[in-house]
Amino acid sequence: MSDTKKVGSGSLGNLGPHCSFLGLSSSESDFESARAVLIPAPYDGTTTFRAGTREGPRAILAASRELEFFDEETCTEVYRAGVFTLDELPVNVFSPMEMVRQVREACEFVIEKGKLPVLLGGEHLLSVGMVEALAARYSNLMILHLDAHSDLREEYQGSAYSNACAMRLALRHASLVQVGIRSLTKEEFYFIEEQRIPCFFAHKLHGNPELWKSIAGKIEGRDVYITIDLDAFDPSIMPAVGTPEPGGLGWYETLGMLKEVIKRSNVVGFDIMELLPVPQNPPSEFFAARLLYKLLSYIFNDKA
Repeated sequence: MSDTKKVGSGSLGNLGPHCSFLGLSSSESDFESARAVLIPAPYDGTTTFRAGTREGPRAILAASRELEFFDEETCTEVYRAGVFTLDELPVNVFSPMEMVRQVREACEFVIEKGKLPVLLGGEHLLSVGMVEALAARYSNLMILHLDAHSDLREEYQGSAYSNACAMRLALRHASLVQVGIRSLTKEEFYFIEEQRIPCFFAHKLHGNPELWKSIAGKIEGRDVYITIDLDAFDPSIMPAVGTPEPGGLGWYETLGMLKEVIKRSNVVGFDIMELLPVPQNPPSEFFAARLLYKLLSYIFNDKA
């Protein structure tokens, strides 16, 4: 096992076979040779409807132990490209800004080592730390944001550091394309129009399936960070989220879009956020774990 590195008040190292992605042993998941590094961030301090997404990272890692290593679509076993799991970030329940800082420092460490950073949440606010770190490295960074909610409020409940403000904060550092949005305020709607943010609302994607093909074109050739709030998906297939919204995205259409984006751009990191594990509902946890494995399979298709 490789040495750990201190980041903030915590250490970065292997969670061990019982908590590592796919249950990989230290010999199968060596930090030095890994191409991707997972950053589990168990925090949900600014959620307001249903808390519990702090349990998401551990649930994804646990479910991943039951996945088959072979991906039939890419005909690869992407774990061979190397996937390392860091320790969970230490949680400061009283300071969302501190949590964003810890995520930023963890991401900085990962990209300094030349590896793909992958954040597992936890609430969506934490994605801001990833964007901050990557924007410092990639001057023309673009965010592909999959979500039911636009997260573009200027502040929420008196704070700009809120789950509801995540993409407004991220816009300070990168440009934005949104997919699957179907819940937002009037002010957010007009902000999208004023800022000319490409936004593929869910009802338009359902009404005109051809729109899916144009999403990758908005991103082609760019350095891209993909951020996925799992409530982007329809609650019929992903009910285990804090704020489910009807009319969401489907599995295969979303995978097809992501595969095309990955093919036509340079993905420099991604996250999977907002899983809220529900007792007796393991399919949602497997869904998130499989989505993670699919994205890695697409990104490292030529390296697995």
